Amino acid sequence: MHPRPPGTTEWRRLFAAEAGSPRPDLSLLCLLIGTEADPALDEAGMDAARRLLDRLAEQVALGHRSCRAGGPLAWAVATSELLGASHGFKGRPGDYQRLDSSLLHQVLRRRRGLPILLSVVWMEVARRAGAPVHGIALPGHFIVGFGPPDDRVLADPFGGGRLLSGMDVELLVAAATGTPTAASLLGTAGPLDIVARILNNIRAWAASRPECSDVSLWAVDLCLLLPTPSPRLHYERAQLLVQKGEFQAGARELDTYADEVAALDPATADRVRRQALGARAMLN
Repeated sequence: MHPRPPGTTEWRRLFAAEAGSPRPDLSLLCLLIGTEADPALDEAGMDAARRLLDRLAEQVALGHRSCRAGGPLAWAVATSELLGASHGFKGRPGDYQRLDSSLLHQVLRRRRGLPILLSVVWMEVARRAGAPVHGIALPGHFIVGFGPPDDRVLADPFGGGRLLSGMDVELLVAAATGTPTAASLLGTAGPLDIVARILNNIRAWAASRPECSDVSLWAVDLCLLLPTPSPRLHYERAQLLVQKGEFQAGARELDTYADEVAALDPATADRVRRQALGARAMLN
């Protein structure tokens, strides 16, 4: 781990640096998200979380060596038996209503979380054990795959690690979206894709809770620290700042958004600049 930063600004610098690195560390990025929501999470807490992942990985490696199956199936069985059956990592409907279901350190503590965070646990443990594992971002759900695309075994961490057939995957997607999706069309998700999806989940959770505007704001702030963020995030951030009464800062964000879209959409840029003027007028 890095030396303990003195506060939020330094945690965010570390987040931005890790997100921009050639091989971003998924567990570190997820734990840094946790520092925004939980001021008590410090370097010692993050180290403890990563040591737990290491210990679980050692147990998965032992289970893999004793597994009768071979290849990707052996890794999927060993990981699911340890995390799902032995340690009780799984999800339930109520987890969607909790912010801590999107925070890795809390998911490790509670052994409950959203599909994507439970998948992060599966991936980080299995990867440490030496497994060929990757995340699969289904529409409306998240699962993990073991092995190459033409010979992979799929597992659903939210369901306790149950192994999935192609039909199971189509049913999961249909239940979430109403539209079945062929398993053959599903791609893998890299670390930054996963982090962006976690932050989007947090933004969606906070958007329906006006009292959680601070959560919306830090989630947007972290999204802006990822490589190639959407210009629209500046507009969203501006709205949040204006709602909090930070009119000058909100106006600056509106100007930034207007500058970003001016070349492609001058009409929108003009409208946003007028909104910036309106925000500054609130100072008078």
